[in-house]
Amino acid sequence: MYSDTAHSGTPTSTAPSAPTWDPQQYLRHAGHRTRPFLDLLTRIPELPTRPARIADLGCGPGNVTALLADRWTGARITGFDLSPEMLERAAKEHAGPTTGGGRLDFRHGDLAGWLPEEPYDLIVSNAALQWVPGHAGSFGAWINGLRHGGTFAFQIPGNFTAPGHALLAELCDTPRWRSRLAGHGARYIHILEPAEYLARFTALGCSADVWETTYHQLLQGPDPVLDWVKGTALRPVLTALGDDREAADAFLAEYRDRLRVAYPAGPRGTVFPFRRIFAVARKEA
Repeated sequence: MYSDTAHSGTPTSTAPSAPTWDPQQYLRHAGHRTRPFLDLLTRIPELPTRPARIADLGCGPGNVTALLADRWTGARITGFDLSPEMLERAAKEHAGPTTGGGRLDFRHGDLAGWLPEEPYDLIVSNAALQWVPGHAGSFGAWINGLRHGGTFAFQIPGNFTAPGHALLAELCDTPRWRSRLAGHGARYIHILEPAEYLARFTALGCSADVWETTYHQLLQGPDPVLDWVKGTALRPVLTALGDDREAADAFLAEYRDRLRVAYPAGPRGTVFPFRRIFAVARKEA
């Protein structure tokens, strides 16, 4: 899947390693992961045609793709993802006719090279583009693939300097783990700041709305931050360790101990701040 650090997204084939995704783990925090997408939907303007044609880039297990059918009844919606595990879950749970007379389907697609094969009214991506180095370079082609008056919208994590990521990068580069995991904890330097995304879209002739929000999430359960990142940022690490269960358990124990210090549990849960970056770009009508 293309996912956040969970929609819902999966790394591309150009990444250092292609993680194996676990849809069930990813969906354990579906409520918190879905909220940014719902906030994004409220800012997407009316689409130019009905029924709408929509692409969801990095659809993951399809849970937020299905929300598009609720917003645009009758739409024909295709979710694209690189992960076979995520696509299998999405197809099983969500593919087929929708109650509004539209249809959902899911296809394999690597966002590093994805191009619109037909005109779209909306191209949307939820917590996926952070896995795609150089993704801003595709904006021109994606905007060109929209109908006039169509919209490209996305949200991505903007928390890659937060303690959870910093500690992961630090641990991967320790002598014990460097030979197997060097670079796996610091993969997101290609994420742009909101002003940079705004500049990209205005240069393409779009009207654009770009903003950021930090959600202060109260997570429940033992070691909930570790449980969160097991569904996203830790996937490349766990994939690199493969079937070496002893090594994986040792790494997780070290990382868990560091996270407990950085994100201490409180009487009502563990506060986990999470910054998100949003963009809505509308092609001229």
